[in-house]
Amino acid sequence: MFRLPSGRAESSVVKKQTSAAQDGQGGTKSEGSPPRKRSDARRNEKTLLDAAAAAFVTSGVEVPVRAIAAMAGVGVGTIYRHFPTRADLIVAVYRHQVEECAQAGPALLTSVTSPHAALTQWINLFVDFLVTKHGLAEALQSDDVRFQTLHGYFLDRLVPVCASLLEAGAAAGETRSDVAALELMRGVGNLCIGSGDTSTYDARRMVGLLMDGLRVR
Repeated sequence: MFRLPSGRAESSVVKKQTSAAQDGQGGTKSEGSPPRKRSDARRNEKTLLDAAAAAFVTSGVEVPVRAIAAMAGVGVGTIYRHFPTRADLIVAVYRHQVEECAQAGPALLTSVTSPHAALTQWINLFVDFLVTKHGLAEALQSDDVRFQTLHGYFLDRLVPVCASLLEAGAAAGETRSDVAALELMRGVGNLCIGSGDTSTYDARRMVGLLMDGLRVR
């Protein structure tokens, strides 16, 4: 699950990020690019993606589109206008949930008084992300070209967030300073393997023990 991206995949991600950065600078953005989405449109898309994510967890990625539409309170045509194929929807759900997890890190650092508590809460969100992605595993491992950059995107967005939380905890003297972000994320990922296969294994409890071990006494 936590493989490092190949050189080819990594360079593709870097190229996309460079292109996106250039688009944000004067003189490089192409004419006729779509205007910023209105806040209500973004809200509606979030509702749709949240509904699709919940449906994937309970019924798998082959859940009928009409079931997702009913959960989101929209028509089937609305889903197809946003996401013409099921692969497009799967990619959008994955990226949406990675982005929500990434944005939660800085928010927790400002809203939680203890940096180690912020790290622990973020890791709990990361666990939620991992244990609900088992239904997507087979689809994401397919040969569809649209899935090939997702792992690089996952690493690019989440590793720096985890690193900043670890650094804040270490600077406050609350968290051990000898643990790297990717190392911690891989460890958490390994603890989550098989979490849905048996009722006797509690991945969140094991991750909680790991986080307790990171605290400076």
